[in-house]
Amino acid sequence: MDELRSFLEETLNTQLNKIIISNGKTKGGVNKIHIRPILLKEKVLFQAASYTEKQVFHENLTKEETINKIIALMEEYKQCEIDHEDKIITCLISKKGKVTIKAKNNVRKGEEKASKTELLSHNRRKKYLIPEGVPVPFLIDLGVMTEDGKIHDKMYDKYRQINRFLEFVEDILPALPKDREVTIIDFGCGKSYLTFAMYYYLNKLNGINVQMIGLDLKEDVIDKCNKLAVKYGYDKLKFLVGDIKDYEGVDKVDMVVTLHACDTATDYALYKAVTWDASVILSVPCCQHEMNKQLSGTYKDTDLAALMSYGIIRERVAALFTDAVRAEVLRDCGFDVQLLEFIDMEHTPKNILIRAVREKKKIEIKPNKKTHRDAIEYLKVTPMLLKLLDKER
Repeated sequence: MDELRSFLEETLNTQLNKIIISNGKTKGGVNKIHIRPILLKEKVLFQAASYTEKQVFHENLTKEETINKIIALMEEYKQCEIDHEDKIITCLISKKGKVTIKAKNNVRKGEEKASKTELLSHNRRKKYLIPEGVPVPFLIDLGVMTEDGKIHDKMYDKYRQINRFLEFVEDILPALPKDREVTIIDFGCGKSYLTFAMYYYLNKLNGINVQMIGLDLKEDVIDKCNKLAVKYGYDKLKFLVGDIKDYEGVDKVDMVVTLHACDTATDYALYKAVTWDASVILSVPCCQHEMNKQLSGTYKDTDLAALMSYGIIRERVAALFTDAVRAEVLRDCGFDVQLLEFIDMEHTPKNILIRAVREKKKIEIKPNKKTHRDAIEYLKVTPMLLKLLDKER
């Protein structure tokens, strides 16, 4: 193994792309190992990822630790492939311990090479739809970005949230009309991080002819947002003071957005979207109190009484049931509906996004699907969205 050790001493450096060790004989254990260099606190280490059928285990090693690990692994695996900057190298060890090393030129036709700093990064930077390093006026004014385009450390979660939301917007672009102006309403827009982001992404980055309206109850917030829209030259983005359930400012809307509208405000927004025959709905509900209140007295004499006696459990069950009912009702009206994770649970438990894309040419208001009607009857609840739509039938 001295020959292999000497070879690895020369090979393990920042010019290494990766090492693959595979084809082990142990059943049910580690079936392959990937090793790559990383930069961690300005120090070059080597990350070993060991794969089983269901899991992957990572460890960061020094160069000497990595060499010792590879030599120990080769006792069982007998071969490895080394992807180096200029060479592809195969190492084989025979049953008698003879080491054979074969190399060929590493040619990557048509593949752009990333910078070595990026390749070595421990957490390789994600390519965001609004990239870091390019100053964006509204992100600067909202305190997310510096004048030179750098994201403030305390605002990185908000920056990731904005880009995550834009990924959902990107996915639904094919559902929006191409031959006319697109109308979008953001109910409960608040400080409008995401409203400005949507307008910037759709109009400025993609050249889509879009009219956007942000609606909220806070007059001071709406006033500030309107001033910013004028400052940026966003002439088709306006903000209005108003309540979701009473808004009647337009006859036709292509996309309805509602993020963290509290309790039944989400139901009114979904109801408006259905009656407007909207093509797309993006909704992140919040504070689903309605069903929680209704559930509190319905399980006293049932088999679930003990479980539902815990307030925090009943609250979370009610929130999940509420969003599931909303999804099924929208599906019954003619939408393709998905419930997706908006942001990581570690940031907020209010992280379910309802994404609904109209499948039919015309929405049919007939939320009568027996499966969810039976479920609602079993739960002994009357969800607001169903009550609103039942009046339209």
